Amino acid sequence: MAVTLEERVAYLEGRVEEQSRLGTELREMVAHLDQKVDRFREELMAQIRAVDQKVDRFREELSAQVQALDQKMTRYFTWLIGLYIAGLLAIMAALLGR
Repeated sequence: MAVTLEERVAYLEGRVEEQSRLGTELREMVAHLDQKVDRFREELMAQIRAVDQKVDRFREELSAQVQALDQKMTRYFTWLIGLYIAGLLAIMAALLGR
């Protein structure tokens, strides 16, 4: 069974068309994948921004709480020193009053 030149050329033309079609499909698939990656990147960036905002709010709240605690501790320390001085003066007055 000898295959003629025309049959061989027709076979090769069919293969080339198939390869061309597959190449086109592959390019379309890559373009579609690229679009999906871009959408995913945008969604991820939006979520990262949301987390950043939450962290910033938490940081501000924590800073405010630390500042309030610092003021409270300063106030307690002032009262404590005042009581120590008052006690020391009372002891000195008692000793001098003898």
